[in-house]
Amino acid sequence: MKPLLRPAICLFLMLSIVTGIAYPLLVTGISKALFSDRASGSLIFRDGKPVGSALIGQQFTAPKYFWGRPSATAPQPYNGIASSGSNQGPLNPALIDAVKGRLRAIQSADPSNTAAVPVDLLTASGSGLDPHISAAAAHYQLGRVATARKLPRAQVAALIEAHTEARQWGFLGEPRVNVLLLNLALDKK
Repeated sequence: MKPLLRPAICLFLMLSIVTGIAYPLLVTGISKALFSDRASGSLIFRDGKPVGSALIGQQFTAPKYFWGRPSATAPQPYNGIASSGSNQGPLNPALIDAVKGRLRAIQSADPSNTAAVPVDLLTASGSGLDPHISAAAAHYQLGRVATARKLPRAQVAALIEAHTEARQWGFLGEPRVNVLLLNLALDKK
């Protein structure tokens, strides 16, 4: 038994150093060198202070802000440590009740808007952290935000268009709007 123990311990220590220390340091160093902004969390700064990340949504509830997708993380919204979907199917009564509650909240925030509410304002993303909404979801909220800020609708619509990101690589996904970046642009007006 002793002749087997020494090589097993040496192999364990060597693999622990390679996979637990050397490899993570190498990958982190390469990512910091090649993708510094992304490796640091894609933080967004205003006046030298971080205000959020371009990769993780934030909760906005004031009428003067665009609202993002609902967060699936609990008990704190947009908690990166608790990232996961709800795993609730479309017939799950809890999901149906949550969507109905979100629909009532959105419609009561802007009762004059009779357009269909885009689905991404009612359902959480797979991670529960999505910082983007569809262009349709941004345009749905345009009236409420413009009224709350006393801005012309055309000016708010121009901001939406300026912050609409194209499909990734021209063919993946749909055009989308980063809610935090759009709200920060609104605050500058």
